[in-house]
Order: sequence, then C-alpha cells, then structure tokens
Amino acid sequence: MQFRYSLLALACTAAMMPQVALSAEENADALPERITVYGRQNQVVMNSGLATKSDMSLMETPAAVVVIDKDLIQAQGADNLQDLVRNISGLTQAGNNYGIGDNLVIRGLGANYTYDGMYGGAGLGNTFNPTRSMTNVESIEVLKGPATGLYGMGSAGGVINLIEKKPQFESSHEFTGEVGQWDTYSLALDSTAALSDNTAYRLVAKSARSDGYRGVGTDRDEVYASLKGLLSDDQDLLFSVAYIKDAIAVDSIGHPIRIYNAESTGGKLADEVTWEDLINDPNGAGLQLTDEQRQQLADSLASGDGLEPVDLGDSNLISPMARDNEGEELRFKLTHNIHFTPELFLNQQLQYRNYDSGFARQTGAYNYVYWNRSGKINAEPRAPLVEDGVLYPYAARRQEYRKVEADESSWQYFADLRYDFSLGGIDNELLVNANYEDRDIRFKQYSIYDADKVIKNSDGEVTYQGKLPYIYDLRNPNWGDGSFEDYDPLMTNNYNKTVSAWGVGIQHVAYLDWGLTTRIGVAFNEIEQSYEHFGVDPRYSASRAAATPAQDTKDNGVTYNLGVTYMPSDNLSLFINHSKGRTAYSILGSIAGDGKDHKDSESISNDFGIRYKGFDDQLLASLVVFESSRTNLRYGNPILREDPTADVPEYLYDGEEETKGVELDMNAHLNEQWKLNINAMYQDARDKKDPARNYDVAQKGVPKVTASAWVTYDALWFNLNQPLSMSLGAAYVDERSTHSSAFGIPDGHVPAYTKVDAAIAYDAGDWKLQANLDNLFDETYYEKAMFLGGMPGEERNFSLSLTYRL
Repeated sequence: MQFRYSLLALACTAAMMPQVALSAEENADALPERITVYGRQNQVVMNSGLATKSDMSLMETPAAVVVIDKDLIQAQGADNLQDLVRNISGLTQAGNNYGIGDNLVIRGLGANYTYDGMYGGAGLGNTFNPTRSMTNVESIEVLKGPATGLYGMGSAGGVINLIEKKPQFESSHEFTGEVGQWDTYSLALDSTAALSDNTAYRLVAKSARSDGYRGVGTDRDEVYASLKGLLSDDQDLLFSVAYIKDAIAVDSIGHPIRIYNAESTGGKLADEVTWEDLINDPNGAGLQLTDEQRQQLADSLASGDGLEPVDLGDSNLISPMARDNEGEELRFKLTHNIHFTPELFLNQQLQYRNYDSGFARQTGAYNYVYWNRSGKINAEPRAPLVEDGVLYPYAARRQEYRKVEADESSWQYFADLRYDFSLGGIDNELLVNANYEDRDIRFKQYSIYDADKVIKNSDGEVTYQGKLPYIYDLRNPNWGDGSFEDYDPLMTNNYNKTVSAWGVGIQHVAYLDWGLTTRIGVAFNEIEQSYEHFGVDPRYSASRAAATPAQDTKDNGVTYNLGVTYMPSDNLSLFINHSKGRTAYSILGSIAGDGKDHKDSESISNDFGIRYKGFDDQLLASLVVFESSRTNLRYGNPILREDPTADVPEYLYDGEEETKGVELDMNAHLNEQWKLNINAMYQDARDKKDPARNYDVAQKGVPKVTASAWVTYDALWFNLNQPLSMSLGAAYVDERSTHSSAFGIPDGHVPAYTKVDAAIAYDAGDWKLQANLDNLFDETYYEKAMFLGGMPGEERNFSLSLTYRL
C-alpha cells in the first residue's frame, strides 16, 4: 500500500511542476488533426498498422476492421475491455466456464489480445486470464480473421489491439476521481509533456476499489510510464513500462441451471410434470425416492428449470473459502522506428511480459433433479441429495474447489521492413517481416471435493474421499468452516509448459489504376512446445504421481492473406479477403512427444465487405459478409469406440468450428449536435468437431444476433459556455446456449436481453463532470453463459466522475 501511494505522489508532483517540462509547441503542429469521423478512425488504422502493416488508408484496406475511439470509451464510462464489447460487431462474451478474466471471442472463434500489436496475454479459457482495463488505452482496433502472417501465433477469430497512450510534446495533465455504487471509488492521473525538444514523457496511474454487484469486488492499482525520444528527423525510440496489480473476485457459478432432463419424462417441461412422472429407476439402479419425496421434488420445479438459470437475485454462490484472482503484471517494451530513406522504413518492437496469478474457486453447483442417463434414472451421484431420509431438492453436489498458482513469462520480438517503390507507373509496397515469441508457463493446481468424490486404488480400497459439506439449498447456501487447506487438498496439476514460435513473411501491396488495391502476403511459421510434468498427489493419480522428463513437439506450415479492394469512388469501397492462420492447438495442454500430439490448429476466413463514407467524412459505415472457421481439429476415431481392436488411426483431424454471418458497423456525426454509433451482427457459430458427439450444435455462449446503438446530443442549454452532452444507448444480445448436453440439459441457455444506459457530461475545458446511469430500466439479465448457468448482469447503478486539467 505504501509503495502504491508513493508512486501516485511522485506522479502528482511531476504533474504539478510544468516548469520542468518544455512546451515544445513546434512539435504539437506535427500532431494529426482528428476532426472527422473517418479522419479519426483512418488515423488510428494507419498509425497502428494492425490490419496490413502498410500505408493503406482504411478505405483501401481489404480486411474487416472496427475502431473504437477515446470519445466513445469516455462517453460510456468504460473501465475495462468487457464494458466495450457492445460497440463491436462480432465481438461477444465467450461461453466462459468460470468467470476468470477476459474471455472474449470474435465470430465465435477466439481472440488474440495485444497492446500496440504486442502480446497482451493469451485467451487461456478458464485457467488464468487478466482483466484488461482502459486506464492507459487511447483507442481500440479489432481486426477480424486470422493474422498469423503479421502477428505470429494468432487465434482464428482475430486480434483485439489496445492502442496505448503515448507521450505528447504538448503539455497535458489530468486528475480524475470517480465514485459509484457498491462503494466504488477511484483516483487517476494522466500526465504528459516535453522534457526537451526531442524527449517527451507520459505517466498514467490509477487506484480503484469496488465491492461490486453481488459482492463480486475489484481492487486494482496501475502505473504506466513511457518515454519517447526523437533521435533524429528519421528515427525515434519509445520505451514503456506497465505495472498492474489487482484482486478480482471469482464468481465461477453465477446462477446455475437445475438439472432437469425433459426427455426423461417424455418431453414434459418442468412446470408440466407431476410426481407420477418422476418414476424411480425400474431396475433399482438409481436413487429410490418415496412417493412423498417424488411429490416434494415435483413441487420444487418451476417454469424454466432445466432450460434457464435459477434467479437467485443479488446473492451469489461464492464460498468464503474462495480467493480472489490476484494478478500481478509487469511489461517492458521498446519500440524503434527508422526511415533509412523516404522509401525504406524499419519498425522493431521488443517486449518482456510477466504475469502471476493465483486464486481459489468452485467449479460448479450441480443441482440434480431428474435425469435418465444412459438408461439409469437418477444414478448416484448424479441424483437428488437424500441424507438420513431427508430430500434436499435444491442441493448442490459433486463440488470441486480448485486452487491455482500460475506464472507466465514471455519474450516477443517483431521486425517489419517496408520498401515503397514505383514500377511501371504503379505504386507498390513490399514488406518483409520476422517475429519470434517465447512463453514459459509454470502451473500448479490443487483440488478439494465433497463426499461424492471417492478414489480407489487398484485393489478397490478407498484412498481418498472428499470432506467438503454439500450445499443443501442453493437459495440459502451453507458453507464449510475453515480454509481451503483444511479439507485435505490434492495436487492435481503440476507442470511447466513452454511455447516458442517464429515466423518470416513477405507482403506485397499494389495501388493500381481504376481504384484497385491488392494485397498478397505469405508467411512461414513454426511452433515448438515443451511439457515437463513434475508429479501430482498419488491418491489423485498413481500413474501421474512421479515426475517425467520434458517432452517436445514441433509443427510448422504456411499461412497467407489475399485481399483486393475496389473503390469506384472516393466514398465507396468494396473488398474481398481470404486468409489462413495457424496457432498452437492448446497453449496449456500436455504433450506426450510420441508423434500423436495435436497438430497446430489452422483457420480460414473469407470476407466480402463494403465501406461507405459520406457527409464530408462525418459518416463511416461498413457491411461485411463472412465465413470463418477453425479447422483440422482433432477428435477420437468413432470406429474405435465400437471396436477398440480396429486397425485404424486413433485420431482424425478433420473437425472444425465454423461461423457464418454478416456484420454492420456505423459511426456518424450527423451535425454539430448529434453523434451516432451503431453496430449489429447475425452469426451462426457451429461446433462441427466430432460427427459422433454433439455435431453441428451451437457454440457455447455465442449469440446469433446482437445489436447496439449509442446516441449523443450536445445541447447548448441553461446559458452554459459549453454544450451539455447527453447520451442514450441500447444493447440487444440474443439467447446463448450453455452447451450442456453432457449434463442432461441439451437445451440449456441464458435468455436474450435488451439493456439501456444513459450518460450526461459537461466539459468546461479545464474541468469535466460526467454521470453514467447503467441499466436504466433495471433489466434482469445474464451478461454471459457460464458452466451450466449464467452470469447475472449488474442491476441499475450510477457513477459520477470529475476530471480536472492543468
């Protein structure tokens, strides 16, 4: 605590001493003017180079790119990346198993997170993930589709690039305080200025606390420092450091879906069955209930059980033994730009990143009501809980708590050499790029269980039985006393995983006559993985108790990107893009080193898009039709399930996850008073991995339809010197599958919702006051699908921020 406050004190002292910094007004003239909607977004795209690493304008770019600028981020009062999902078509919450960190998908197919194009933490599913804040983010750029040729290992869905704040030569110092519901408060600083004619700094810091809705609280402290040096007219250097320490409560259950299987009662819904429909297993294989208990079970059922989460109001199922996801992230980054000649340009980036994470959480709350599973009705332990003759209809059993200790460190280097030339009257760009990254992950996991977990040795003797108490009623949970360590934890995972990748690529861009622009890029990538197992508790797995030597696997291949843009006029462009990407099948998965390991995952994307700008560049709209897929996914040969002795390959590699759809994004400043942001998406994300198991079903947590609008009106009212900005936004998210067939609820889902938010702000120049009212109509909704449930969205809440500028 003392360290954090001393950092903020130093930052504030620096900001209060403008005489130390030189104004360097001549450098301010070189800053880009971002006046129009198109001009602002085009500058973001060209400065970042995310989409093509070329000098293409946004209208010329043959790729689906969406930009969120700082004005929209500030107007919506967004504190973290998840707050901004509503503004980007095709970007949605994933079917997040356990609510840990950011787990977003683009077109239902995963996403890469980068800061100015450099690794910002992998999408590691439910294992360990950071929650990325907007404190040091200037704008966000999302590139849809694989980009392995430009960015190394890449997810099939695309890249979420967070563009960080940079040092400016024009002095600016801001202090912001914010308060809100649930004891939410924060204090932030953003200071930048010139230190000399050729050097500028930026210092951003924030300390934030919140008890959170339903007690899902957040503590976060962040410090970002960067220094820019103009080495010459043709060369500059940027060094930046980021330190983030946070503790975020983990709600791994949300509101669970009761496990009632309608097919087991002849298709009757939960509110249609009687006690006579809930028959006991005729062969005595399952739990045998009395008639009175069957009546009690039937009486407990309500409409929606077995389909949608139980509404537990503003309570939660977070055990006192759970521990916040405590993360600590440190990044050092060096960026070098040099123009050898006006036509020859080199960009290099080197980054070191370390992320430590630790937490303890539950994995689920299984409330078994009625299920005929594989011909057995209510077979223990997948059955209602009865103890001493007492039935507990809302009990949760088969509980597991997991304690995780993880550390990830990574190095990454990128070099992009671009040569601009003219040949035969045609302007061309030739890009040669190289990339290398190395990730090292140390991972430990411990588990405790309730009494349903029984482990026996090869002689049939019980060597372990869980000690956690059952939860007797989800609506009013009872919890065990003491700490995690009091319940005889088993070490269930203990390994070190390294993933190294390198690649080289070449890209050619041609600006042809007749409004045509072409891009052809080809790259070779190789991924090498190593896995060293250090041994687990022998009671958990005797075969994995001993440490084993490190095992290695390697795979490589070619990726490419082919795109064409046609501009019949300056305001209209049409583009086609076809791309292929590659990434490690699993960043955390084990390796046998026997030649049977997963091959690297490949992805394919096809896009056809239209962009239009009008009203003097104050309107920018795009419409994209796409088909994206993650291909060559491995699954077990179904023949071996029927005949284990068959002479056929153990695995097949033709499974895929496929999404088809259409996306709309529009930004407009209709006049001096009205601003508008609209996006919408229809997509059909399908799991086609295993033809014999749940083939062609909806991807977990991915909605078919989303739509959002944010409208701002600047009113000159009450004789104010500056306009009063009033905003109103609405977001619609369709029904989302929980993908729970394996748990007897094949139609489990979280329902669709519409949420309305509002904001009002007054900016007087040297100070700004803003109020945000989220969930204006206090809609009850689930913001994402969880593991057999849904994560409740926040109730109506209010926040107020005040910014003072020097």
